Amino acid sequence: MTTTIAVVNQKGGVGKTTTVASLGAALVEKGQRVLLVDLDPQGGLTFSLGIDPEDIDVTIGDVLLGTKKADDAIVIVEDGMHLLPSNITVSQAEEALVNRTGREQRLRVALDKVAGDYDWILVDCPPTLGVLTVGALSAAQQVLVPLQAETLSHRGVGQLLDTVHDVKQFINSELEILGVLPTMFDGRTNHAQAVIKAIRETYELPIVTPPIPKTIRFAEAPAIGRSILGTSKNHKGAEAYRQVAAGLLNGRASASA
Repeated sequence: MTTTIAVVNQKGGVGKTTTVASLGAALVEKGQRVLLVDLDPQGGLTFSLGIDPEDIDVTIGDVLLGTKKADDAIVIVEDGMHLLPSNITVSQAEEALVNRTGREQRLRVALDKVAGDYDWILVDCPPTLGVLTVGALSAAQQVLVPLQAETLSHRGVGQLLDTVHDVKQFINSELEILGVLPTMFDGRTNHAQAVIKAIRETYELPIVTPPIPKTIRFAEAPAIGRSILGTSKNHKGAEAYRQVAAGLLNGRASASA
C-alpha cells in the first residue's frame, strides 16, 4: 500500500521543504521505500538533497507534460530517498498545463505508474494554490500543513482549507487532512503555545506532534546536500521528525488493522 502525502502551505518559509526531506529520511531509516516529489519551480528540495537544479535534464515538468515518464526523471539521493526533481523549467510546464486536458490529474496518473515501488510518496508543493498544488492534492490521500508557530503564519489557512474542500468535493473524494505540523517551534515561549491553541480552536484541525524545534541546523543541512538526519542525526530536530514518522507508520498500521 502506497500513501501519498501533499505537504502544502501557500505561505513560503514555513518548513515545507525541510519537512519533506527530513520526514522522507526518517521513513527510510525505518526501512520504508520513499519517493519525494519536488513540485516547486525554484527546485528547493532538489538543491537541498545535493542536486544542482541547473544540471537536471528531465524534471517533474516533463512528466506532467507527458513528454517523459516518471521513471525517466527519478534520481536517488544520498539519504536513500528517490526524487522527482524540479527546476525553473517547471514554471513553463505549469503555464502550459493551464490549457491542457486533465491538468489536475496528471500528477496522479504519473505517480500511479510508479507507486508500486514505494511505501510513501511525499510531495513538496510550491507556495501557491495554483495548478501544481491542486494537482498534488488530486494525487494525494493526505494533506500535511507545516505551519510556523507565529501569529501571522496561519492567516492563509482558511484559504488553503477552502482549496482542499473543493478538491475533495470535485476531484479527489478520498483526500483527508492529516493535520498541522508546528515548525520553528520555541516551546519556551507562551506565544508559540498560544498560536497552536488558536489553530486548533479556529480551524478544528489535528495538531501533528511533536512540534519541530527552531534550530539553525535545518538551514545548515541543505548546504551539504543532506537532510538533518544525515548531518546532525542525534539533534533534537532530527529526533522530532523521527517521532513524526513513527506516528505516520503507527497510524497506517492502525488503519490496516
